[in-house]
Amino acid sequence: MVKLNGALILALSGSVLLSWLFVRRVASNHRILTIVPRPAHVEMRKGCFRLQSDARILADPFCIPEGQLLAQRLRFATGFEIPVEPPSTARPGCLRLTGAEANPALGSEGYQLEVTPSNAVIRAVTSTGIFYGTQSILQLLPPAIYSARPVQGKCWDMPCIQIEDQPRFRWRGLMLDVSRHFSSPAEIERILDEMAMHKLNTFHWHLADDQGWRIEIKKYPRLAQVGAWRKRIGFNLDPKAATAYGPDGRYGGYYTQSDIREIVEYARNRHITVVPEIEMPGHSSAALAAYPQFSCSLGPYTTDMTEAAAAGVYCAGKEETFQFLDDVLTEVMELFPGTFIHVGGDEVCKQNWKNCALCQARIAREGLKNEHELQTYFIQRIEQFVESHGKRLIGWSEIQNVHLAPSTIVMDWIGGGLEAARAGRDVVMSPEPYCYFDFYQSKDRSREPPAAGAFLPLERVYSFEPIPQNLAPDQQNHILGAQANLWTEYVPSLQQVEYMAFPRLCALAEVVWSPKDSRNWTDFTRRLSVQEQRLERLGVNYRRGP
Repeated sequence: MVKLNGALILALSGSVLLSWLFVRRVASNHRILTIVPRPAHVEMRKGCFRLQSDARILADPFCIPEGQLLAQRLRFATGFEIPVEPPSTARPGCLRLTGAEANPALGSEGYQLEVTPSNAVIRAVTSTGIFYGTQSILQLLPPAIYSARPVQGKCWDMPCIQIEDQPRFRWRGLMLDVSRHFSSPAEIERILDEMAMHKLNTFHWHLADDQGWRIEIKKYPRLAQVGAWRKRIGFNLDPKAATAYGPDGRYGGYYTQSDIREIVEYARNRHITVVPEIEMPGHSSAALAAYPQFSCSLGPYTTDMTEAAAAGVYCAGKEETFQFLDDVLTEVMELFPGTFIHVGGDEVCKQNWKNCALCQARIAREGLKNEHELQTYFIQRIEQFVESHGKRLIGWSEIQNVHLAPSTIVMDWIGGGLEAARAGRDVVMSPEPYCYFDFYQSKDRSREPPAAGAFLPLERVYSFEPIPQNLAPDQQNHILGAQANLWTEYVPSLQQVEYMAFPRLCALAEVVWSPKDSRNWTDFTRRLSVQEQRLERLGVNYRRGP
């Protein structure tokens, strides 16, 4: 009986202790940083600021749109109709967005955020910095702030804090392949919102490949009428795994030019640049299914080739091919006001060129040695056209072997980034072992949906260092940043896109935003547990950890 009482006393003591620890943790939780990606400099302070129904957002004229987006997000969850007003004499309860006394050393994307018991102030020299400050404000509030409708009985407290923050890299991106499986405009906008939450600023949109052409080109309507559709879902997937079917039962879809403009503007409002990719000279079966006259063999070509379509290569011997591509890129460049145009350039099967009399005549006429130099010629012609329109060309690793203009960017997926940076060329890092989000997330594939063959766990993504080893300090500025690549052969729906992207994209966001010496896996996983609550509130289909 005594022993039982002792056990009971011990159990009760443990219960009291756990309860005390829980209360203590809850009471102090507002002083624990939970922002993802982690800010550069943080000073936690005592006390908290409570957002209430009489709050005001006081925005300088240059950042009124950012204030309106913040007010909208707050209204969804709190129900508070918070007005956005011009600057005035501050009073308690205000959120101030201003350029006054902003620190120019933080650059065009940096910001300062100060939260006191009476108000919160974001300072930045640009509206971009203000926007990123608002994303941090939201993550200082309880995760319920990301709810789609008002949450009753919630206290909207944020900790008192001083933040000075700026990104480590200029290019912080996500590539989404919509060629293999089409995502609707609404789904693309949802992905852009998820990117903005993580302070990512570049959406690389893979719009054309062997299995689908996804952009309306008015001069060549068959690109969308024919190249955007195939008979079946392909890739041995369940036909019910996607909803991208036309009225006639064909699988696919495309974006009208009106769709493109709306999506680009939606992204711009969230300080995201959209980079279109029109694949060439290879991976072109969808375009050649519509216009086989721009191939070497005249086809037939089909979008139903769900394996690598080696025959899908533009003929480099025909002048008509280059006129076609110039016409296509002219319409593309009119739709995308950003600086960058991606043309792929990877995995080009040159057998067709070897068998083509016109391509061989081009090699002889231009004094080229072989088909590899013919690819050099091809890319250089496209590069000159793109540059003549004030844009910068980007291509995958394979173009590093091409003698290109200094402004052309190499996107490193299988090497070449180190050599390009040493040669003075700008580089975006996206190496397969760290950045290919179509890879499996577990070694136990029976517990995962279909994916590409390799294994890429969250911790490896977080360990990624974009600056190549042995790159001299004075050359490191040529590493613009990094991005995740999400190829979609086995990813047929938005739910599946989210599952493959999150939480791995949270890790990559911290890699490209936060200072290298601030990264800590234990601290990241602690903050990620709260970030996952935010994703839950947003309805994101993120992968739950073990």
